[in-house]
Amino acid sequence: MSATQRLQVGDPAPAFTLPDAEGNPVSLADYAGRKVIVYFYPAAATPGCTKEACDFRDNLGELGDAGIDVIGISPDPSAKLAKFAAAEGLTFPLLSDPDKTVLGRWGAFGEKKLYGKTVTGVIRSTFLVDETGTIALAQYNVRATGHVAKLRRDLALD
Repeated sequence: MSATQRLQVGDPAPAFTLPDAEGNPVSLADYAGRKVIVYFYPAAATPGCTKEACDFRDNLGELGDAGIDVIGISPDPSAKLAKFAAAEGLTFPLLSDPDKTVLGRWGAFGEKKLYGKTVTGVIRSTFLVDETGTIALAQYNVRATGHVAKLRRDLALD
């Protein structure tokens, strides 16, 4: 498999429309004129992804005060996302990308190291898209634990 093309600061954010946990379409264009964090995670209801999602949930107030919305994207089906959101009290959109098309366009699917082995899968990644639809921050291979705190420091919200 060839190396995944990674987005860089200044790149236009790839457009998408994906179903949310209720099956309703959500587009990046819905957030035009606002900043939005788009983060990609491997699987709902797993320990690391739950920790990361709950960290975003717990920081939504401060992110919102800074004019930043949050969207999470995984290959999980909408029904699994709905259960995950209900179980964890998640109030931001979780979007389903089962064919991994959007994951691929954002460089969030491809080869990665897992326990010392090279595997193909979701690359835990976080992006800040600015009001004009441009990538303002691109982070790949982020850690689930402590990631939101680091992101807040990177965005000077602390």
